[in-house]
Amino acid sequence: MLEAIASARREILLEMYWIGADRVGRTFRDALAERASAGVRVCVLFDAVGSLETPDSFWGPLLDAGALVQEFSPISPLKRHFRPGRLAYRDHRKVLVVDGAVGFTGGINIGEHWAPPDAPGSAWRDDAIEIVGPAVHAFRSAFQTVWRQCGRAVPEEEVGASVLDPRVRVLTNRVGRHPSRSILREYLLGLRRATKSIDITSAYFLPGPRFLYAMRSAARRGARVRLLVPLHSDVWIVSLAMNSLYGRLLSDGVLVYAYKPRTLHAKTAVFDERFTMIGSHNLDTLSWRFNLECNVVVDSVEFARVVRDSFERDLTEAEPLDWSTWRERPLSLRALAWFAALFRSAL
Repeated sequence: MLEAIASARREILLEMYWIGADRVGRTFRDALAERASAGVRVCVLFDAVGSLETPDSFWGPLLDAGALVQEFSPISPLKRHFRPGRLAYRDHRKVLVVDGAVGFTGGINIGEHWAPPDAPGSAWRDDAIEIVGPAVHAFRSAFQTVWRQCGRAVPEEEVGASVLDPRVRVLTNRVGRHPSRSILREYLLGLRRATKSIDITSAYFLPGPRFLYAMRSAARRGARVRLLVPLHSDVWIVSLAMNSLYGRLLSDGVLVYAYKPRTLHAKTAVFDERFTMIGSHNLDTLSWRFNLECNVVVDSVEFARVVRDSFERDLTEAEPLDWSTWRERPLSLRALAWFAALFRSAL
């Protein structure tokens, strides 16, 4: 991403949920400021909750260099674009577009959790995808839509129609009065159509009944369904709530693995060793209903093999969960998991 920023000659669009005021965040900020000083149009869109600990002063060097910086859905009543009715809606995307020619998305935010300078081995386990080609126009279009909704102008000469590529599709959703569920529909379609295999990595696995039923149905009809989740989530109540869901999946033949070494933050799926989905969308209520998200679907056996090989490596560092062992959990853990599951619709 830093190499792409350094190569920019015309435009950089960055839409990021979490930009930390740490060494990694400052590295990106300074790289963006350098390009803005060179005359490149730089637009940065960050989420008010995701970047809650980042002070306003952090953006000073960027603004001084001529970049445009916009906060999405401010939570302070003192901010100009504060709207009480929109506090629940968040921009959870992680998108970088450079010169309309190269784009990135995935689960990776900009902060030391993903690239700790002093302890690289403890970086959060995550995935992102880099795209070069026509599909990048869809990234630009999605960014411009949110940028305009935040009250920012989009120069007419830079508004371009998305170019369709059947092999690489960019999926985004809408929230608010007229929501869209394109990413959820794509997941369900993959689950229902798969005949051989389904491999899902999910950092926050709290899907609704339709999703769980589709997974169980796929396993019952003979597809190999594997789910990789974190052994310990960075959000403890999510870990407990997730624990309550595994029994039904395991009893129907879904293979569940708990990743142990590091914090798992990835969101990927591979269907029938051909169709790959990767992006920012978690399998939880927040992503279904309240968050702006961005995923990419790739129709490629070769690319699916790359992602599946990564999945296989992760399994070697994961603990398989057993249905009989799950049933024998301590009563205290069962009670806590049941209680946490009551709040699934808010997680």
